[in-house]
Amino acid sequence: MNRRTLIYAGIPVLVIAGAASWHRIGRNRELDRQAAVKQEGAIAVTTVPVEERSFRASLPFTGTLVAVNRAELKAEVAGRVTRVGVLEGDRIAKGTVLSAQDEEDLQLAVQAAEAQLVQAQALAQQARRDNDRAQMLLEKRSITKQAAQQAETYFNGSAAAVRAAESNLGLANSRLHKSRITAPFDGEVASRTIQPGEMLSPGQPAFVVVDNRRLEILADLPTEALPLVKVGLKASFRVAGFDKPFQATLTQVSPLVLAEGRTLRVRLEIPNPDGRLKGGLFAEGELQADGEIRRTALPSSAVTAVGRDAEVFVAEAGVAKRRRISVGPEQDGWRAVDGLPKGTEVVTQGRDQLSDGTRVLTPKGK
Repeated sequence: MNRRTLIYAGIPVLVIAGAASWHRIGRNRELDRQAAVKQEGAIAVTTVPVEERSFRASLPFTGTLVAVNRAELKAEVAGRVTRVGVLEGDRIAKGTVLSAQDEEDLQLAVQAAEAQLVQAQALAQQARRDNDRAQMLLEKRSITKQAAQQAETYFNGSAAAVRAAESNLGLANSRLHKSRITAPFDGEVASRTIQPGEMLSPGQPAFVVVDNRRLEILADLPTEALPLVKVGLKASFRVAGFDKPFQATLTQVSPLVLAEGRTLRVRLEIPNPDGRLKGGLFAEGELQADGEIRRTALPSSAVTAVGRDAEVFVAEAGVAKRRRISVGPEQDGWRAVDGLPKGTEVVTQGRDQLSDGTRVLTPKGK
């Protein structure tokens, strides 16, 4: 075997030996690192810093769906319930009688007031004729001026008696009307809390009526969103149990910033002609504004969120500390965060092994 052959044959051996040595050196370094970590009682982790990034002006919000038309109906007069004509869930039209109280005494009062009005009107008609005759005789000087004045006074009194009788009849009818609870608008019976035979007191709740064809959400936005918010903006939101998002329109912006929390309250209206959505459902969505906003942010992979809430571990002086934060919707692999200043080191790999106060070791010794 010549010298060239020996050289060619030895090259693979040298490569293999070199690779084995490099692997051994790397393995020894890793073992030394792990030993050092174990000796220090720290857990090796990796971190990412909180950055400031531009986001499309998409403002996250949460809220509860509420019917625009919603009324709690209460008894206006005292009395025993004689009938209840609806059940919870029934659809009703405006003016539908939902319940009635004992009406016998009230109907008698209406009849008595009607009779008094008829009597007063008859007396007033006679007084008008007498007054007209007295004024004609006075012109002919067939009666004294005093007699004519008496006829006029009686006529004015009888006219006042008619007005009083009309007022009494109106009051009697009003009491009779108030003994019946009626629907103020088309909708559904959401709640019924009375039964036939029950005695009601004025102000006692009886029904809740809602019209779910128009719903709204009252949402609180951060004050930083004030320059971006205006009536007419569109929003998209999701409700648990539905695969597709729903649309809403911003219809009102509060003229004041709420002192508690320094937030801006807005009203979003949702058309719901088919009644699929119901009042009381929780909604989570985004308000689409123009332009961009700068927000502190983390990569989406660094955050595990439930809704808008999340917990992360930050590395401070070699110690893991738990922090609760709020996060926005994902945009291009990033999520805006509230509660962490720019530059904060947030643990990504190794966070499952941490608890508050655990010592950590980062690749850069952060």
